[in-house]
Amino acid sequence: MTKAQFSSETSRRGEWVRQANRFTDRITDDGSSGWPVEPGRYRLVVSLACPWAHRSIIVRRLLGLQDAISLAVVDPIRDERGWRFTLDDGGRDPVLGIEFLAEAYRASDPEFTGRVTVPSIVDTHTGRVVTNDYPQITLDLHTQWKRLHRTDAPDLYPEPLRAEIDEVSTRNYHAVNNGVYRCGFATSQQAYREAFDELFARLDELSALLSRQRYLVGEQITEADIRLFTTLVRFDAVYHGHFKCNRHKLTELPVLWAYARDLFQTPGFGETVNFDHIKRHYYVTHGQLNPTGIVPAGPDLDAWYLPHGRG
Repeated sequence: MTKAQFSSETSRRGEWVRQANRFTDRITDDGSSGWPVEPGRYRLVVSLACPWAHRSIIVRRLLGLQDAISLAVVDPIRDERGWRFTLDDGGRDPVLGIEFLAEAYRASDPEFTGRVTVPSIVDTHTGRVVTNDYPQITLDLHTQWKRLHRTDAPDLYPEPLRAEIDEVSTRNYHAVNNGVYRCGFATSQQAYREAFDELFARLDELSALLSRQRYLVGEQITEADIRLFTTLVRFDAVYHGHFKCNRHKLTELPVLWAYARDLFQTPGFGETVNFDHIKRHYYVTHGQLNPTGIVPAGPDLDAWYLPHGRG
């Protein structure tokens, strides 16, 4: 199998630039978008390796939307043809009937030539991709699917805190969530060092903040915590070595390490983490960074279950 290259754009200074989301329609409660909320109609396609998809898995579970939105999990190894449904019998998604997520992209836009991404929400009626806009997907699960939430679902995006959640999430996206990729795929020393310094400066700020409070915003878990968690849980397993984010391991940052364990041990978080998929995806798919395709045996995962002391 040919290893896929992580396609992207780089600036003249060697900065890595993330591809824009191609499909940005929204599923709305009143149907004004043309895509009405309808239980059983849409299929959420994810990779358990991908931090952006992981957000939607956690939110779907916490809000109790498992019966309303079905889940498709792709193979963690993405080849030159994109995300594959090889985990399913016959190598086809049993609901959509396709072998590659790219087939749904082509059904939606025959001229599309970019990188196929997860998460994607596909309409089972038409086989078309409604959205791959990962930041908006989880916000809409909070706000547009509310009538289908379980009765005791947490409010992960409370209206009085939304401005603060958005501000924190934006800062974390640039420096941390996307920052690890800016380190890993930089093609110049200067671009790498700038991303590296921004990443760890922000992690230091977050350590200071979380030394004073349990969660990022308010006194409850919010969308901001979920977005940070999916990067932190991958940090030592892949980003520290594979992406050269090696000033410190997460386990060497006491406040953030305890915070990450606190979330990991919260129902809806840890059981959605698949370290086997995470490691195999990054170390096998990114052939330009790891040409041998060897997947590291570590780290020891037992420490995720140690008491966090943040109750």
